[in-house]
Amino acid sequence: MPLAIDTFHQIQGGQSLVKALGHPLAAQKAHRLLELLAQEKSIVVYDPLNQFQSFVALYKVAQLNIAAILVQKTEAIGQTVLGYVTEPITALPHYPRAALFLAVFDSGVFQWQIQSLLPPKMPLFTLDILRLADQMIANSQQYLDPLNFATNFVLFRESQNLHTRLTTANYWAGYGAKKASLWCILFDESGKSLAQWQTLLSDSVHTITIDSQEVKRRFKLPDFTGSLFIHVINVAGHDVVKYALDIYDDHANIISSTHDANAWPADRYAGLPAPKAGESVILWIQNSQPCPIPAGEIGLNLMGTEEIAWLEQPIAPFATYPLKVADLLPHATWPQQLEIQAGKYFVRPRYEIITDHSRRIAHVNVERVDLVADQQISRSMPWLGKGYILPAPILPISRWKTLVMPTPMATGQQSLPIKLIAYDGLGQVMASHYFGNIPRSQSVAFDLDTLLTETQLPHDYGHLELVYDFEAGMEADGWLHGLFRYEDREHLWGADTSFGSHIFNTVLTYKNEPQSYTGSPPGLTTRLFLRLGRDSTRTFCHLIYPASTPWHPYSHTQVVLHNQKGMEVARKQLTIPCSGSLLWYYDDVFDAQERAAAGAKAYIIVRDATCRLFGYHGLINAQGTQFSLDHMFGF
Repeated sequence: MPLAIDTFHQIQGGQSLVKALGHPLAAQKAHRLLELLAQEKSIVVYDPLNQFQSFVALYKVAQLNIAAILVQKTEAIGQTVLGYVTEPITALPHYPRAALFLAVFDSGVFQWQIQSLLPPKMPLFTLDILRLADQMIANSQQYLDPLNFATNFVLFRESQNLHTRLTTANYWAGYGAKKASLWCILFDESGKSLAQWQTLLSDSVHTITIDSQEVKRRFKLPDFTGSLFIHVINVAGHDVVKYALDIYDDHANIISSTHDANAWPADRYAGLPAPKAGESVILWIQNSQPCPIPAGEIGLNLMGTEEIAWLEQPIAPFATYPLKVADLLPHATWPQQLEIQAGKYFVRPRYEIITDHSRRIAHVNVERVDLVADQQISRSMPWLGKGYILPAPILPISRWKTLVMPTPMATGQQSLPIKLIAYDGLGQVMASHYFGNIPRSQSVAFDLDTLLTETQLPHDYGHLELVYDFEAGMEADGWLHGLFRYEDREHLWGADTSFGSHIFNTVLTYKNEPQSYTGSPPGLTTRLFLRLGRDSTRTFCHLIYPASTPWHPYSHTQVVLHNQKGMEVARKQLTIPCSGSLLWYYDDVFDAQERAAAGAKAYIIVRDATCRLFGYHGLINAQGTQFSLDHMFGF
């Protein structure tokens, strides 16, 4: 059964209670709280905010002698919670010899409210025992303020010839954050803590880099594979920790990238590709909770089927487990897609595809369990044009093959009415492909070679858009996703990237679209982070200007080069036609003198105040034999 915790709501956003309860430092204090409660002969639980069940989901309370569960809301009286029929808090005097567990943070006001009901000398315990140290909290008056819990997990490993590098920026400084710091704890594969450290960040938008080689040297560690938990303290503007994650080796023979993990565990994930012949697909499960994952709680099934293969292997708190897809589903094969039954135990996981000559890493996506078809989307077409758009690059066809796989990403999606529109870099439609109304159980991998040739694209590249096709079907919910696979025709190296659709570049709004990183929709500007390669590795960027309705004819895009400390080194102006795209390389746009002045840990901000762009970043090694690709993040 999935954990009985609230994690993320599309409207309300992430729920910080589960982060407060499950924080590694809070977990240590929770076990001490349980020891104290176990010493009491009888306990009455007061649960005014319905938070006790989340605590119970993460921590064992079976050893506690609970006499009653009391509530504040009259509509909650008489409900059955954990086998107890709830009573009103006014019944507290009926339990004079019990201890009281007030299951809330910021408990002071609740203690004040019940002063007249408290029997003399009644022991009192609250969730405030779990609070982090004051210096880790920006808003001490509201402990569950989401800005107090800007946390995330990272798949982090270090071996003799395989390394991990996280790159991001202190983008919170751009929203006024002062004296922010980065607190980290590294867990090994078994969930054991290997190292803890805290780094003070400067009050500028500067590079943040965590490299597994440096961590290993600093703490004199053996090789490790596990989870890096990061908590950014004193943030402003965003409570989401975003990052780019590179996997590399000593000789640039392995280059692969992915990005942030979505910080809230979900019931299900989808978009996991089954292996081709000769491939091994590893799903990296990072237990993101302070409780173990019991055997039989994590499972895989073919998309559109109900037959689930369960992992009969427990996973310790904060441990990492490499699940080989073929061990659970030995007959699954590309292009079949798999669902992950995750039970809210872990954040969005990574998967890794390994062959004799290559390895690449990517992520699956959150499969929504709360969506139903929305007829208003089709009825809005006269005003919203193409409406929801999922854009992806068409890399130079002479070199790369592009495979497109629409992916069901909500349990209510029984079919996907989709079409593909291919554009050249100038924004001209080159071709279209109609998928029809794809049944949930039918996995389709469309080879763009069957639609386009390099002679059709003036610059050998362009972009594609997946959109709803309401002539094929009316089922739409705005949660349109796709997996895009790119393969080097000569060297057989590959990269996977996946994302969901949005409404782009229209002043009209629908629900929370076009999304804005800050404030209310419509989001009509761009601020994207581009991390840069090291040494001889070459960085490229593919910027796409999608538009649901006609927008400005051309973008006015600034690419601003910063050094590690966030100081601007140089900026260039780029222009992209509406519905067009631009593929550019770092060393073509910025000359050798500018790159030298920027230094090794430089970064680029892609800024446009006139339109919302969508971007992809990649690296190519000096030999041109390996590359990485994933979508960029914005803030």
